[in-house]
Amino acid sequence: MKSSIITLLLLSAFSIANAQSEDQKHIKDLCGCFSVNFQYAETFSPYPDYQYHDREEMNAVELALMIEETDRKIVIQHLLVINDSFIIKHWREEWTYEQQEVFDYVGDFAWKKRTLTLVETKGQWTQTVWEVSDQPRYRGNSRWIQNDGKVYWESTADAPLPRREYKKRDDYNIMRRHNRLVMTKDGYIHEQDNEKIVRKDGVDDILVQEKGLNSYYRMADSECEAAKKWWRKNEAFWAVVRTEWNNILEESNSIRLHVKVDDKMMHEHLDPLWRKWAAGDVPSSEIEEKIKDLIAKFYVSAS
Repeated sequence: MKSSIITLLLLSAFSIANAQSEDQKHIKDLCGCFSVNFQYAETFSPYPDYQYHDREEMNAVELALMIEETDRKIVIQHLLVINDSFIIKHWREEWTYEQQEVFDYVGDFAWKKRTLTLVETKGQWTQTVWEVSDQPRYRGNSRWIQNDGKVYWESTADAPLPRREYKKRDDYNIMRRHNRLVMTKDGYIHEQDNEKIVRKDGVDDILVQEKGLNSYYRMADSECEAAKKWWRKNEAFWAVVRTEWNNILEESNSIRLHVKVDDKMMHEHLDPLWRKWAAGDVPSSEIEEKIKDLIAKFYVSAS
């Protein structure tokens, strides 16, 4: 009887380890050089007089570069490639296995720390999405699912307004994102069923729903070689920015930020600082303090 129990435990441990390994493979398949088509369309509103906004469609070439990997964590940096050689640092995603300590977006550009139970995170991967400035954005957790020949991951998370609407909209303040990543033979699809919500006094009111379809088609790695070179040249600066944000979140139970300082968003302040560092006008010995001071200007509160 004792040997049977031990055998069952070993088989269970092997099954869990194998599932985790398969999940890691799916996450790594999110990396590479991609031609991306972004599509968004507002669909339904409970308000008969709501004026639907125009549909949006954009195309881009994007490198999703794995910059960190352990058994329980994979970090992917996205870089846009414009006209083959001009590079723009884009968003970042972190995948963490069975992560218990998380930050949830609660509105008004504020995030609050929450501790999930082992039951809530068992076998799940948390995807945390970070802004181009590496400040927090949103996170969601779920298992990777393999069913009927399909491989997908999906979650629901509250988030700030997307960057495509930051400067155009003030009629809602929460984007509830229902994200679904579906792996395909050519890459993957990021499918979204979003709700644009007005949150006031703890009450949520759905203004309009939105469908998003971002299709990632794998390209030859050579198409993104310029982005790889750019990252090798500039990654030291952004490593300092990531470290500063990690320190802030480790030491805080909640944070709230200004959307803008001096009428500029955080990435609009970081960009000229990075350019000065890249040109050698700001020595590496001073950059950590300058980044820390810049981020601190955006604090409304931190506790």
